[in-house]
Amino acid sequence: MSDLTLDAQALYADLLSGVRPWCRDGTRLVGITSGGAWLAQRLQADLGLPGACGVISSAMHRDDFAQRGLGGGGRTQLPFEINGAHLLVVDDVLYTGRTLRAVLNELFDYGRPASVKLAVLVDRGGRELPIQADFAAARVRLPATQSLALAQAEDGSLRFDLKTKALRPDAAA
Repeated sequence: MSDLTLDAQALYADLLSGVRPWCRDGTRLVGITSGGAWLAQRLQADLGLPGACGVISSAMHRDDFAQRGLGGGGRTQLPFEINGAHLLVVDDVLYTGRTLRAVLNELFDYGRPASVKLAVLVDRGGRELPIQADFAAARVRLPATQSLALAQAEDGSLRFDLKTKALRPDAAA
């Protein structure tokens, strides 16, 4: 287990100040289920943006769909026109880039945005695809055996859960 400690509330404040300059008239927020959706909803309110933010699921376009299925990925809900929109996609943790690739495919099923920017709370490295965040509140390195997930308490406060995955016996060979 790592001694990594990340203050999700403090990182959210950094995220808020980091994306504020990008949010001009017409910018639409889209949160990736579930952690990114929580962040997008908070950003929408704290930035005073009109309307509702969107929520997008990567489930239907994942390259590991056969293994994962739909799971608890939620449903895509985009309460605004995608064609010509300036989108700010928000996620909690950027790792391999595969979720974002699936999200981009899902977005383009709904239309052709004018631009798409990505803001994340944590970029943990380990990319498998050439994808990067336009803004990351923190950049950390974690071994592949660890996972980092954003959790939301009933009062809306945020925290990170760091878990260590057990290696399969056959993986060590």
